[in-house]
Order: sequence, then structure tokens, then C-alpha cells
Amino acid sequence: MYIPRQFEESRPELLHALVQAHPFGLLVTQDADGLLSANPMPFLLEHDEAGQPVLRAHVARANPVWQAARRDVDALVVFQGPQAYISPGWYVSKAEHGKVVPTWNYLMVQARGRLQVHEDHAWLLSLLTRLTQRHEAGLPAPWAVSDAPPGYVEGLLRALVGLEIPVSALVGKWKASQNRSDADREGVAAGLRALGGDEAVNMSNWVRPQG
Repeated sequence: MYIPRQFEESRPELLHALVQAHPFGLLVTQDADGLLSANPMPFLLEHDEAGQPVLRAHVARANPVWQAARRDVDALVVFQGPQAYISPGWYVSKAEHGKVVPTWNYLMVQARGRLQVHEDHAWLLSLLTRLTQRHEAGLPAPWAVSDAPPGYVEGLLRALVGLEIPVSALVGKWKASQNRSDADREGVAAGLRALGGDEAVNMSNWVRPQG
């Protein structure tokens, strides 16, 4: 990913926070013939015994990715945060000199690491339990894996395969109008807020000058 210096984000706490807030990632792998495969799936970002970040997920056993993906090269996982079209009409500098064009703002994290596969039912059940707890938290009546009949859950586990990626590299791109003047950024933030919608408002908070 091309990252101009002004858009580079390397603080682990912000990178981890984006993955946790936007856990539906795109897993990109390569097979033995060099063909790429892209599979969207929800991930859990956790830490191993040494405190290093690791991504965990699962796929249907019928999905060939767990068998076809090479294990001797890194897999790539892409997490997309808030994004929005940016109109040049929001820039104060448009009235000053007119030398402005549209662009697109976005926050993104990319993780790399060697793919590992887990077929152990205890590993899978633990992952499904944690994944469910993560996304059911806050609901009025949270559902738990244990709510389903044990035989039914066991049948599902046989149809799944676990994936694990110890993260060897984690990079972020925060393209949020940092290359514009404070006045232009205020104009973009106001334009996004006027559009409304969670994503536009979320991006406006990143665009607004800090301090």
C-alpha cells in the first residue's frame, strides 16, 4: 500500500482500535499457481503468549482457501475504516484560487503474516465462543453458543476450519485531509457533517483539525 508520509499511521493502539471497530476484513492469499484469492470474513484481533498480535477467524470447510493458500508466504488482511468522498466545494481555498479537485478520504489497516490452519474442535469452539461474545455484547438479550443444542454445535464445528495469522507487519493509512490547511479541513468536516450518516460524521471527526 502506498502511504505518503502525512497519511502514515503507525501507533499500535490506533491500528488495533480500527481493527476492533471494523473487524470484517478481507483475507488475500496466493495459491501454488500464483493465483490470488480474496475472502471476506470477521476476525478477532488477539495476542499470543508473548504479547504479539494475532488474527483469528474461521471459514467453511467447503471453502478451498484453507487448503489452497500457500503457507510459505505472507497472507494479507485488509481492514477498512470510515471512508467518504470529499468535494472540492468544501474547501475554503476553492474561493481563493480554484486550484482544487475531488478526492477520497479513508482509514485503512493492512496486516501481514503466515497463515495457519486449525481443525481441532476445542480450538474452534473457543474461537466461536469468543467471537460470539464480542459481537453479542451490548445486545438486550445476548445469544451464546451454549444456547444451541450441543449436537447441533458439534455438527457445525465439523463444517468449519479455523484460521490464525500471527501478525508480522501492521500498517495504517489515515487519509483524512492532513495535506490541507486548517481552514480547508474545517470546511471538509462541516461538509461531511451536513451530509449526515454515521460514516460521514465519523470521518468528519478525523478531518477536523486537532488542538
